[in-house]
Amino acid sequence: MSVSLIRRGLELLSDDIEDLKVKKKKTTPNTAAAMEQISTNRQGVTRQVKRLQGRLGPGKSKATVKDKRIKSAIEEFRKKQGKTNLSANLKYFTKTTSKPTGSDTFKIQNHNKGRQSRNRPDNPAKKPKETQSLFTEEEFQQFQKEYFGKTVEESS
Repeated sequence: MSVSLIRRGLELLSDDIEDLKVKKKKTTPNTAAAMEQISTNRQGVTRQVKRLQGRLGPGKSKATVKDKRIKSAIEEFRKKQGKTNLSANLKYFTKTTSKPTGSDTFKIQNHNKGRQSRNRPDNPAKKPKETQSLFTEEEFQQFQKEYFGKTVEESS
C-alpha cells in the first residue's frame, strides 16, 4: 500500500477514533475492557467481571517473575568454595581398612544391574550329572556267572 492511501484512510477514520476516546474517558477503563470480554451468557457474569478486573486495593498481588533471576545453590557454593575436595575425598575413601565381603559386593552388583531381562546375564547352564548305574560291578559279575556260567574278563 502506498503512503497516500494510508493517510486518506486515517483521515477518514480520525473522527471515529476521537469519538472512541471521548467515550472511554466517561467510563472506567477496567470496567469497559471487562464488559467487552464478557460472554453473553446470563450465568456467571459477575464472576467474569471480577475475574477480568482483578483484585483491587492492598490485596492486589504485584509479585512477578519477569525481572527476577533465580540463583542456583550450586553456583553460590562454587563462588564461595575456591577449590575442589575431590582429591581429599578420594584419599579418604581409599584409606578405609574395612573391605566388604564377597556376598555384599554380589548383592550390590545384582541390585545395580537393573530389573529388565536385557540387563541380566543368562544363568550358567547346570551340567547334567553323570548317570550312575543302579547295579554295582560285583552285581554285574554275579549276573555273568549266573547267565553265562563263567565271568567274562575284559581285554585291555
